[in-house]
Amino acid sequence: MKFTGLGGRLYRGETSLEIIANRKKWYLLSTVFILLSMFALGFKGVELSIEFKGGSSFTVTTSTGSIDQAKAAVERSGYEGELRAQTIGENKIRIQTGVIEQSLSNDIQDSLAAEFGVTVESIDTQNVGPSWGEEISRKALQGLIAFLVIIMIYLALAFEPKMAIAAIVALIHDVFITVGIYALVGFEVSPSTVIGFLTILGYSLYDTVVVFDKVRENTRAITATGRYTYGQATNLAVNQTIVRSLNTSLIALLPVAAILFVGAGILGAGTLKDLSLALFIGLIAGTYSSIFIAAPVLVQLREREPAIKALNQRVLARGGGSATPSQRIQNRRDKRKKRS
Repeated sequence: MKFTGLGGRLYRGETSLEIIANRKKWYLLSTVFILLSMFALGFKGVELSIEFKGGSSFTVTTSTGSIDQAKAAVERSGYEGELRAQTIGENKIRIQTGVIEQSLSNDIQDSLAAEFGVTVESIDTQNVGPSWGEEISRKALQGLIAFLVIIMIYLALAFEPKMAIAAIVALIHDVFITVGIYALVGFEVSPSTVIGFLTILGYSLYDTVVVFDKVRENTRAITATGRYTYGQATNLAVNQTIVRSLNTSLIALLPVAAILFVGAGILGAGTLKDLSLALFIGLIAGTYSSIFIAAPVLVQLREREPAIKALNQRVLARGGGSATPSQRIQNRRDKRKKRS
């Protein structure tokens, strides 16, 4: 396939990527990723930050200290529970513990100050109670549910109910895979992660709306004209928008990749990795689902309708069901050449 002018040929139907006809392959690929996500969630689980589960955080500024020193200092203070430590940038170490009493928090600060030769006042301490963490978790879940409900209502009113269902399936697909990858790599789910989730849902929804708008345009009078099956018309719409979706997502991925791999990976800006990983994985999953999941699911839902069934039967009876739009255009050209 020549890539020069590919977008124009896809839009005109001269070249066709058979996305709808091969939907079982895309479903299988998504199933593999979903099973991997289930495996990661089942065996590793999601690591929640202290904002969600409660706990204490101690950030020490040191240019020579190590994570092992920080852990040893906290253990010497008498703390015996869950302990996480990570570097932030080039000169900071953050230690997180479970929910502790104020007296033990003071002991940990004293131990860290003695270990790294800093003052207690210079240690940035944050304490979050379990009830506060539960409240934040509940609010985050409520926000996600409210987002999905509002989106479903909007799509049902702007397009049609079956498009709303297909879009929600694609959004759930994106969130599930993104959360599964979070569990697999062991990154914390923080408030920044939730912001990233909501952002990628917006990107995914944008791509899906662009595809569905073209589907609606191509299928507005499809039962009256009877030129294509519903699946063929939808496949043409996906082909007409796929280059736009890929270009938009690629432009969005470039700065996000810079934040993730350069900012968080090379420069060590740990506070950026939660947001950037959610955006990076979500943008890829959202672009994939809007093309390979949402449109095929819509076709399956619409093909159950009596009117669409009758349309497909008429097209098949004329021998048009096995030909793609590009093939039908070529067939018409061949017939005109024979007549001339």
